[in-house]
Order: sequence, then structure tokens, then C-alpha cells
Amino acid sequence: MRSTLLASLASYTGAALSASVLLSGGTIIAFDEDSNSLNVIRDGALLVTDDRIVGLYEEANPKGIRGDVEIVDCTHKIITPGFIDTHRHGWQTALKTLGSNSTLAEYFVTFSSYAAKPLYTPEDVYESQLAGLLEAINAGVTTTLDHAHNMWNTERAEAGLDASVESGARVFWAPAIDPTNGYSVPDQIKDWKKWNKRDFPNDLVTLGVAYDGWDVGAPEDTLAVAKLIKDTKPAVLTIHWLGGVWPIDSSPSLVHSFGVLNTSTAVVFSHGPGLTAAEAELLRATNQFVSITPESEMHYGHGHTFSHHIHEQAALGVDTHLAFSTDILTQARLWLQRTRSRLFDEVMHKWDIPARNPMSVNQAFLLATRQGALALRRPDLGAIKVGAKADLVVFDGRTPGMLGWADPVAAVILHANVGDITHVLVDGKFAKRDGKLTYTKYAELVERFLLSAEKIRKDFLARPLPVLAGSFFGAEGYAFYGSAKDIDVVRGQGTGYGPLFRGTGDKTTANAAVPGTKHDEL
Repeated sequence: MRSTLLASLASYTGAALSASVLLSGGTIIAFDEDSNSLNVIRDGALLVTDDRIVGLYEEANPKGIRGDVEIVDCTHKIITPGFIDTHRHGWQTALKTLGSNSTLAEYFVTFSSYAAKPLYTPEDVYESQLAGLLEAINAGVTTTLDHAHNMWNTERAEAGLDASVESGARVFWAPAIDPTNGYSVPDQIKDWKKWNKRDFPNDLVTLGVAYDGWDVGAPEDTLAVAKLIKDTKPAVLTIHWLGGVWPIDSSPSLVHSFGVLNTSTAVVFSHGPGLTAAEAELLRATNQFVSITPESEMHYGHGHTFSHHIHEQAALGVDTHLAFSTDILTQARLWLQRTRSRLFDEVMHKWDIPARNPMSVNQAFLLATRQGALALRRPDLGAIKVGAKADLVVFDGRTPGMLGWADPVAAVILHANVGDITHVLVDGKFAKRDGKLTYTKYAELVERFLLSAEKIRKDFLARPLPVLAGSFFGAEGYAFYGSAKDIDVVRGQGTGYGPLFRGTGDKTTANAAVPGTKHDEL
């Protein structure tokens, strides 16, 4: 095997090795294209030149490495590909913790793009997006698909794009075309075409499109977006897909009717609780993907029944910073155990005892890495192999939580946390080194972001508490609000639901907008 790996380096011998780094002595979770599976190299080495992986070795100190190559000791460490987040809204970082008890219906009327529009200046969008992306890098997330539905005007939209460029992360930035007062769909498409001609300082930021109006938008807007996609062939189109109990569709079959699933554009459908066998077959036939956001979908009650049946066309995402971190490890762990539990239940409901665990840690690892790359049609991402982009994460295998591991995949998926990440490389450059972000202006960003978040939070909490009654979005006769039983963990009379501790002394007012908290508990 070593000779094959070394031979793969031959085509790179003419490259300038002055920008080369050798990660030496670690356990590498590589990917074998021939078997389509993970391949573990213990006490090996990985050579990066510029933005690419150019060598994999089965020994820590391979022969023939130039003297000007920087050697980074990775003894007792685990080297993985960077994790890939296929669905998130970075601009919402400033709302962090405010949605901790909210439902999806409350989200629509309090935190959504439409509701949050008056709260954000372009500067607020910039600080929020940049802080969220640096949080992601710190967590080993090197690639993000950002469904940027902060398309409120040109300046606020562009602020998210500029922050994405500044972050040093690999970002597929997909502005969400959506009519808003003073910013029409034709104007948004005009801006998109302008951004599409923009020269970025590197290839880390890629322009995409987001659109959710396939079933509810004005027909002329939907046709215009479909034409834009077919004419310009953006790298990715991302779509919120609900269905099921939710009277919001945007299903693959509906989108397919506009002729955009069989183009070169990768289409990522986020959530997908309305998945059916027919929709699954259409995704397979067109090689398009679903982004499963486990924590968000369980938190908000999207509903999940069949998503585990289409893992070969699925990847993982985080969704929103207002309630969740950008730790894709957590999403992989949650989804692994959620899937196991569901399939175990199917066996036990027949009064049988499960004889085999239905999902492995290897599969969860692939969902968090390789599958995200395939969803974006970027096979050079999400895998450690010669020729792939050098987006890498290095875990310290001797932290208290990792100590004693034998299987590196299980160690990462079941035992690791963000604090175990020593290094992160994006495009061959250290974005996190020795446990600290390399972004030199982070301290300045922290102060700006905290001031911005405090201002947004103050304005947000001054709003009236939403009252959800009757039917969802006026869907008379179809979707009505219902109440789940509250859970109290204190014996006897208990403590009730409890307030949301929102800061500023936690002094609440009668009209404070705290979704998920009852009026008599404010």
C-alpha cells in the first residue's frame, strides 16, 4: 500500500514545496476510492503542498521529504478531513440562546428572515456572519453551505458575503431570493448576477442560490429564479423542504417540474420531513441530496419518519446559531443514535430482540464528511486522499475524553469534542493552530460582535410575545395549533416551565418576547 501512496506523489514533484507541511506521526482517517470506504493509517504522515494533499505515508518520517518542508508533530493525534455543514444561517449568530425553548411555528413569527429584518444593519450582519464562521472553524467545520436569507437589501446581503470572504472558511454562500419591501426579485437577481462576476481573493467562497418559493411564491418570481439557475448554472441551489404536517412543500418533484434538478447545479433540500418513496427515488435518479439537521429537527418538531432510508443521498447540517452550535460532531452523534433507536424500535415492536446494531460509527463519520462533499458535487472535499483539498482537522488523542481509544473513527464520533481539536487547516493553511484560531483580528471582532448582539437582543426582547392560536399561517381546515404536555422534573407541585435567562439582569417585562415561555412565567 505504501508504494502505491508514494507513487501518487510523483506527479507533484515539480511543485514548489516551500509552502509544504508534513503532518507526522498521527493516525489518519483516509478514504479509499476503490472500496468507497474509510482506511485508517496508523503512525503515518500526510504531506500538504499549497492547497492539496500530495502524499500519504505509512511511516511517520518518510524518505524523500525536502528539508524546507515544515514538519508538525502529530504523534498520539487523529487526523480527519474537515467536517461539512450543508445547511445553516450564519446571520442568526447574534440571536444565540434566545430560541432555546421555541417551536418551529414560533420561529417563523419571531426569528425568521421576515421577522428579524428590522433588527439588523449591514454591520450587524457582517459581525454575526463572521463570528459564526469562526465558531465553525474552531469546531473543525471547514466547509459551510449558508442559506443566506438576509436578503433585505443590497448592503445587508453583501455584508454576509464580505464576512464569508474575510473568515477564511470554505463557504458556499447562497443568497435567498425572496421578495421584500423595497427589494424586488428582479433587483435581487440583478445583484446576484453582479456578485457572480465578482473576483474573490481565493477559491474559498462559491456563489450559490437559495429559493423557497416553489410552491408559495409568485409564479413570475419562481419562473425567473428557474431561468437564472438554468442560464447561469450556479454551483449549488439550496431549498427548505418541509411537507408532512407543514403546509409548505418545495419538494423534489415540484422543483423538478421547473427543470432544475437535471442540470449541473447541485441541489440540497434541507430537512425533508415530507420524504416519500417516490421523492427518494427522484433524489437518487437526479443525484440530489437532503441535508438532515438532527438537533434542529428534533428541537423544532419538524417530524422525521423516513430520512434514514435515504442516507446515500443525505448529508448533515446545523441550521441556526440561535439555538445550536456549529459542531457537526454533535449532529453526527445525535443522528447516529436517533437512527439506531428508531430501527431498534422497529424490531422490538415485533417483540424481538435486536441481533445487530443497524448503523455504524463509520457511516456517521461519512455523513459528516464525504457525504457533504458529494451533496455539493465536490469530491475533492470531505476525504483524505492524494489530490484532495487540504481541509483537515487534527484531534488530540490524549485529552481526558479521548484517552484510551483504539478505533479512531469511534473516538471522533462518540468521544471527541471541540476542545479536543488542536489544528484546523483550510485550503492548506492553518485556520486553528495549537488550539487557537489564527484569525488575527478575533479580539476586535469579539467586542464588535458583543455590542451588535446586545443591541439586537434589546430590540428583539422589546417586542410583544407572539400568541399562536387557531390555524398555522391561516391554513384553515388543515394545520391547527396543538399543545404538547409540559414536562417538569421537580417532584410535587414542581417549578413550572421556567423562564428563559436572557441577560441584562434577567429582569423581564410584561411584553418581553421570549418564545417558548408562558406569560405567567415572565
